[in-house]
Amino acid sequence: MGLVFLDHLAGTPLHPKVKEAMIHHMETVFGNPSSDHQIGQPASQALEKARGQVAKLINAQPPEIVFNSGGTEGNNHAIKGVAIGLREKGRHIITSNIEHKSVLNSLRTLRLLDYKVTSLDVDHYGLVDPAAVEKAITPDTILISVQLANNEIGTLEAVADIARIAQRRKVIMHSDAVAAVGVIPVDVQELGVNLLSLAANQFYGPPGVGALYIRKGTPVWPLLDGGVQEGKRRAGSENLIGIVGMGMAAEMAALEMPERLPRLRALKERLAQGLLARVPEIRVNGHPTQCLPHLLSVSVEYVEGESLMLMLDDEGIVVATRSACASGSLRASHVLIGTGLDFATAQGTLVFTLGKDNTEADIDRVLELMPGVVQNLRHMSPLYKKEHAGS
Repeated sequence: MGLVFLDHLAGTPLHPKVKEAMIHHMETVFGNPSSDHQIGQPASQALEKARGQVAKLINAQPPEIVFNSGGTEGNNHAIKGVAIGLREKGRHIITSNIEHKSVLNSLRTLRLLDYKVTSLDVDHYGLVDPAAVEKAITPDTILISVQLANNEIGTLEAVADIARIAQRRKVIMHSDAVAAVGVIPVDVQELGVNLLSLAANQFYGPPGVGALYIRKGTPVWPLLDGGVQEGKRRAGSENLIGIVGMGMAAEMAALEMPERLPRLRALKERLAQGLLARVPEIRVNGHPTQCLPHLLSVSVEYVEGESLMLMLDDEGIVVATRSACASGSLRASHVLIGTGLDFATAQGTLVFTLGKDNTEADIDRVLELMPGVVQNLRHMSPLYKKEHAGS
């Protein structure tokens, strides 16, 4: 049987239309968008077309889109750019304790530069309480950074509510929306954020390219110094081939999302209910309804997630134990620990992320094979044998 790919958060395959657009660009355009001559002009036109396509996906204005290398750079730019831009106003930033590592590590760097960071706890679903955000605001607060969707458990945060608080208190609001944009409808006007990060490889575009939405008038210093590219907000020649691909991926996401969403929800429900029925002592993580339609996080008692992932991989089923940016770490997921899960259970977690090409047959194959894999691993577990002695 063929490979069953259920790790789309690590990266999605190129949409056929994206591949076609990128190949056409490589064959017809080689100029630099910053060049004013006749070779540079087609490149500039391609760049601005893609900027418009991405802006339309999130209901922004094209000049508010700054292209970059992906979600990690976008998060770094938003956080460090505001910190530098508003350093005379204040040095206090608010976030949650389950953010992506690119957010948490950016803030760790700022702590070394005498910035203060308040990291808020979440509930057992992974939700940030907007009232706790407001309570944490001080006269020194310059930025709030709360993700739109968690990349490990799929919980959707009340970003619009938090942004209204931020606006009322005159604080800049950033949201890491990498896991959400292109998967679910995201409208920056409805959210009310000043800054929003997104990445092409989450919606069938190429890896290594993303964008940061910067609302007009938001004081953000550039992360990279050099030339005048991207309105002087991100120096360096643009990755035009990747950007063209991102633009087309954004256009196709907007066009196909109404058909993708119900399919993904149905497949996720089939997988979740099937696992709960077939695998004893398993729990679903994240909010049951306020969540991404394509991400399912489950924790299996008495099983080590890495072993479970590798045994499924041997069977041709590709899943993850946590986000790709954190894989390889022996530590339990900070996200799961933040929701109150104990270390042992957190270590037995798998993350399934479904894609537009997955089928019911893919889900049924997981449901057929995973119970046996779990049983085999539990039979090797001394903890499982101790807990179930005599049963």
